[in-house]
Amino acid sequence: MRVGNLSDRLTLFRGDAAVDVEKASGGQFGPDPQAVYDRWTEFVAWARANPSAGEAVPFRTEDLGAPAPRPRQVFAIGANYRDHAEEGGVGVPDHPMVFTKWPSSFTGPVGDVVLPGDTVDWEAELVAVVGRRARDVPASEGWAHVAGLTAGQDLSERTVQTRGEFPQMGLGKSFPGFSPSGPWLVTPDEFADPGDLELGCTVNGHRMQHARTRDLVFPVPVLVAELSRIVTLEPGDVIFTGTPGGVGMARRPPVYLAEGDELVTTIEGIGALRHRFVSA
Repeated sequence: MRVGNLSDRLTLFRGDAAVDVEKASGGQFGPDPQAVYDRWTEFVAWARANPSAGEAVPFRTEDLGAPAPRPRQVFAIGANYRDHAEEGGVGVPDHPMVFTKWPSSFTGPVGDVVLPGDTVDWEAELVAVVGRRARDVPASEGWAHVAGLTAGQDLSERTVQTRGEFPQMGLGKSFPGFSPSGPWLVTPDEFADPGDLELGCTVNGHRMQHARTRDLVFPVPVLVAELSRIVTLEPGDVIFTGTPGGVGMARRPPVYLAEGDELVTTIEGIGALRHRFVSA
């Protein structure tokens, strides 16, 4: 099942068409894409029991928004692929290296992103959205607490991120438009193996990153377990699971995004993000 945000309305996607959930459910579920996660189990049961409900109509990708646009909590994981840890000159962590991003940086899967500086970098990531409250959940039950998966970018202004004595991970990665996700949320049952998906990104058609999510040091169910040991994960919370090797900062010489560049991010079984970068 593909669920998402079309013009700020909760939407089911069937093939190349969209179904407005509020209309299709006769008002049983409201239009807010974020609010549905608090009723996720009920919503999934309704959608599966009514596979043909509602009118399916064409839509424009330009009108898609983030599948979880206003999460209570946003978690991001650093050094979660061995090759990215190596290119960053750090060891593979024994526990997830966690930082936060701010929802004000969220945007949809297509559009322009303003460059706040000249050291903006790409980081293609698998993004998981929580579907059930999780507290002290074992990894064996992690997937049961995931509503679905989507594609994301953890865009990073490296100068801000690394300035001063202490890293500013959250600030350097939370400028407006720096957390695109989409094009929709795909439920785990749609994948042959939700833990093994191809992902990557290109800049102006040139491949920059390419990996499989089976290479995550801490895969999605382990992240759910590790995070829920310390905090309570709430429905609709978002987890950026980390990026593989190939970021611009680690290249010699470094390569960063410039005005007019097009960044395309893809994940197998989910789809693509497409963003163009413009000057302030």
